[in-house]
Amino acid sequence: MRLFKLIVALFTSIAISNVASAKEIKMAKANWDTGYFQAEIYKQALEGMGYTVTEPKAIKPSVFYVAAAAGDLDLWVNGWFSTHDGYIKESKGKVKPVGYVMKKGGLQGYLIDKKSADSLGIKSVMDIKAHAKKFDSNGDGKADMVACPPGWGCEKQITKHFAELGLGDFINPVKADYSASMADVVAKYKNGKPVLFYTWTPNWTVGALQLGKDVVWIEVPYSATKKVKVANASKPKINMGFGADDIRPAANVDFLKANPKVKKMLSKASIPLADIAAQNMKMNAGEKSERAIRKHAAEWIKANQKTFDSWTQ
Repeated sequence: MRLFKLIVALFTSIAISNVASAKEIKMAKANWDTGYFQAEIYKQALEGMGYTVTEPKAIKPSVFYVAAAAGDLDLWVNGWFSTHDGYIKESKGKVKPVGYVMKKGGLQGYLIDKKSADSLGIKSVMDIKAHAKKFDSNGDGKADMVACPPGWGCEKQITKHFAELGLGDFINPVKADYSASMADVVAKYKNGKPVLFYTWTPNWTVGALQLGKDVVWIEVPYSATKKVKVANASKPKINMGFGADDIRPAANVDFLKANPKVKKMLSKASIPLADIAAQNMKMNAGEKSERAIRKHAAEWIKANQKTFDSWTQ
């Protein structure tokens, strides 16, 4: 009987020890689908390191950074900096970016169809004022522009553009579901109608509407940003209204201190822009289920196995 109790006590101790040492990561992902692929690749890397990773829930940036600061979430790999700099500041040192998914990979700005740009001489968002009715879909006299849903970092930046440049006098920002709104834009374009929208790269939108052929970037003369050389724009150098962002992981600072191996992996990992853009086009073609995205990630890992393995060494 005594031996039996000792055996039970030993197994109980082992079980408790295993629970206590269980490595779980509370991960999130962006609520824009062009960030799902990166999230899945990093998730599989963490799992390969022996961590149990919660299935990432899609949330907006304003929610992620608050939850990460509180310790309710550990990390995501969908940070956009400098667009998300304000969220880091608001976290008061509890969340920080680490590593780079893509350096300067996040180009952002406003686009219109090339036909309208050429025929109407539109080179800047300010030129829309004289032609607003051509981009008006609801009859209010203002141009309709697909913008960013509430809670996205780009929404804050666009709001600054509207305030400084008075864009609200002649443009109506559409803040509904982005993918659905852009599907409407593509349909309008195919029906020969003028289109105006915000987008970023990598994104399926610039695959469905080709840069330089179907659409062009137009200038946003915002005082906090400068003119840069941009391909497929209304002129060789334009002010995009946004800086070229770094796409980076961001994580709870205490979590990183407690998990130096994760910090090291996040610091080493990266994914080429061309690979993300190619996967985004697959989603646009209909391969957008969670199962399909997991398959895309697994295929990328297999094709880049040596690089992938180097992240965890």
